[in-house]
Amino acid sequence: MNPPRTPETPETPKTQGTQGARGARKSTPAFLGGAHRVGRALVRHELLLLASLFRWMARRPHGVGEGRAFGYARGQGAMMLGLGFVCVVETVTVSVLLSGHPTAHLVFLVLDLYTVLVVAGLHAASVTRPHVLTDTALRLRRFASVDLLVPLAAVSSVRRELCLTHERKDGELSLESGSRTTVTLELSHDAQYLTFLGRPRAVRLVRFHADDAEVLVREIDRLRRAGGDVTPVRSGPSPLPARPG
Repeated sequence: MNPPRTPETPETPKTQGTQGARGARKSTPAFLGGAHRVGRALVRHELLLLASLFRWMARRPHGVGEGRAFGYARGQGAMMLGLGFVCVVETVTVSVLLSGHPTAHLVFLVLDLYTVLVVAGLHAASVTRPHVLTDTALRLRRFASVDLLVPLAAVSSVRRELCLTHERKDGELSLESGSRTTVTLELSHDAQYLTFLGRPRAVRLVRFHADDAEVLVREIDRLRRAGGDVTPVRSGPSPLPARPG
């Protein structure tokens, strides 16, 4: 004779409520931590843009030291100028349209002026934070959001390559300027940098723009050869394979 089965006791509403409260308590610190990280990243970025404006006016580039600076702002100068002009026109237009509404006029005026300041800060950051080449490393930057240090010993190949479209892929980083890149670096091992929100990311291929791309590629190749890496530089696409006989 089989023993009688003990009926399973369903969770009472009290037990379910307790588990839900515990889950909420666990998710709250994670949410607050994520919000704090995002807020800190935004404040840091805005402060860097403001500092770049002062450096631009004082003609003091950041982080060059004993290295050689290679700018990339020229490739996007016209675009940034056009964007700034549109923001100024919008500020004036909105101010005229909202002249009879003091509160809305003040709010939109502050927002529009802040937008103009951000656009100017982005251009100032691209001017004052150039790429920097030293005897041992290449420091790649874009605005105040990307700062990647690549040891020359980790460069397996470098070539001048014009790219106008950039798909986001794992292990690849595109630092386009004016929607284009002119130099491609292939690395023998991963190089890491921090994203805008402070998360580490590893890359094996980097595309970026330099105003003097040909000079930069030639200098990187010279320094790699001096360091013992004799892999020849490529300045164009690879040749097509021979047809089978």
